Amino acid sequence: MPTVEELYRNYGILADATEQVGQHKDAYQLILDGVKGGTKEKRLAAQFIPKFFKHFPELADSAINAQLDLCEDEDVSIRRQAIKELPQFATGENLPRVADILTQLLQTDDSAEFNLVNNALLSIFKMDAKGTLGGLFSQILQGEDIVRERAIKFLSTKLKTLPDEVLTKEVEELILTESKKVLEDVTGEEFVLFMKILSGLKSLQTVSGRQQLVELVAEQADLEQTFNPSDPDCVDRLLQCTRQAVPLFSKNVHSTRFVTYFCEQVLPNLSSLTTPVEGLDIQLEEYMPLPPEEAENGENAGNEEPKLQFSYVECLLYSFHQLGRKLPDFLTAKLNAEKLKDFKIRLQYFARGLQVYIRQLRLALQGKTGEALKTEENKIKVVALKITNNINVLIKDLFHIPPSYKSTVTLSWKPVQKVEIGQKRASEDTTSGSPPKKSPAGPKRDARQIYNPPSGKYSSNLGNFNYEQRGAFRGSRGGRGWGARGNRSRGRLY
Repeated sequence: MPTVEELYRNYGILADATEQVGQHKDAYQLILDGVKGGTKEKRLAAQFIPKFFKHFPELADSAINAQLDLCEDEDVSIRRQAIKELPQFATGENLPRVADILTQLLQTDDSAEFNLVNNALLSIFKMDAKGTLGGLFSQILQGEDIVRERAIKFLSTKLKTLPDEVLTKEVEELILTESKKVLEDVTGEEFVLFMKILSGLKSLQTVSGRQQLVELVAEQADLEQTFNPSDPDCVDRLLQCTRQAVPLFSKNVHSTRFVTYFCEQVLPNLSSLTTPVEGLDIQLEEYMPLPPEEAENGENAGNEEPKLQFSYVECLLYSFHQLGRKLPDFLTAKLNAEKLKDFKIRLQYFARGLQVYIRQLRLALQGKTGEALKTEENKIKVVALKITNNINVLIKDLFHIPPSYKSTVTLSWKPVQKVEIGQKRASEDTTSGSPPKKSPAGPKRDARQIYNPPSGKYSSNLGNFNYEQRGAFRGSRGGRGWGARGNRSRGRLY
């Protein structure tokens, strides 16, 4: 084994040889043997081996293997030095192999080492994006769980930082092609990350590109299969896929397949739906309760008034209203007479509380302008007023005899459209195109008050519902769920 002095001496021989460096194979071989020495010798070898690597192609395999030994050394300082120098080996046909090795090294638990690996991957990405992707996707498809997980996260966070000259159209096509292979067997979390990766590609920002993404999501959702409402994984997969698909829909990218599937497969099975998300229910009647029963003394028999969750009701009532336009005779059919009676009781009870809450919100916001409306509390109240006004418009439509589906609303989570000059403004009290109608009759002022204002469910992130990600997609990567994958022990890098 060479000593520190011998390593320096042979380094000098190679450095002084300039253009004739390739003639000193023995000197380079001695430096390669430095990986068998002590800490000082290994640290020097980690620096010297990559410096002269390109001059000895016949020793390329030996040099790379020697550096890999140093990348797996027990001494963290030696590993860091060896990893830092790895990009120097990424030349020609060696680049995909180096990318593959660096991807495996993402499994490290040392934060400084992990950052070095990330930086090294980014540096070779800029040298040859296709070759680097080859190494990354090789490990995503065939590597250990922890390596696969971190390689996917690397792509989801780092791709967007690369310049346009690196992410060319050909490179993006390769990403799409390889991603399709991975999507044949992914977990829910992996699917969401890949949708983030693909939706960020420039080439998929077009109408045809978004349509490709919708088709990928539809395939993942198994829209050709019969929906199983009692299978939490099946329900979760559909929810996740729908959430990924919704932002892609537009005038030219249609949601027909998803809407049809929900109408034909999901809605008829709502009563038997097993949701993987605790407390999540998409049945409107669950959020529009019947009035509490009255005791003999005229007071409410129940101890508590129901908590009305207005943000959920806005979503569900709007959906019902939209579907009602397609089948306006649904509530008026003789077979549904009892449903209509029950529904109107719920609507009337909800509407009473809604009117009280709207008055409270308007009173709280009265006279407030400019900076006063920018406080967090008032921002929430403004959104709450928008939500309750929307619900009010929809309820007025449904109180018609027969129920009407003519009004339109701008949903609270959508951006407000600017009104053009000369365009007729909507009513201040509603967002409907129809004239304001008289509110449903409530109790007279001198009558006994039987209704207390409900507590509404609002927060600073109205409209943003984060479903828990669990369950599995498309085979679940060998039956694995959504939890953390087991860490692999450090093994040989290839």
